[in-house]
Amino acid sequence: MAVQKSKVSRARRDQRRSHDALSAPTLTEDQTTGEIHRRHHVTPDGFFKGRKVQ
Repeated sequence: MAVQKSKVSRARRDQRRSHDALSAPTLTEDQTTGEIHRRHHVTPDGFFKGRKVQ
């Protein structure tokens, strides 16, 4: 069983966790419809890069 040699302070623990936060998804606006959608994904209306794909 792993046992730490010494206590990790709150500051050191929180410094390590500072990179764990999730970022919001990157959104972009479609060229033709003006819809907001996730990058590299098809819009709800079926447009991708200004063209109808579905």
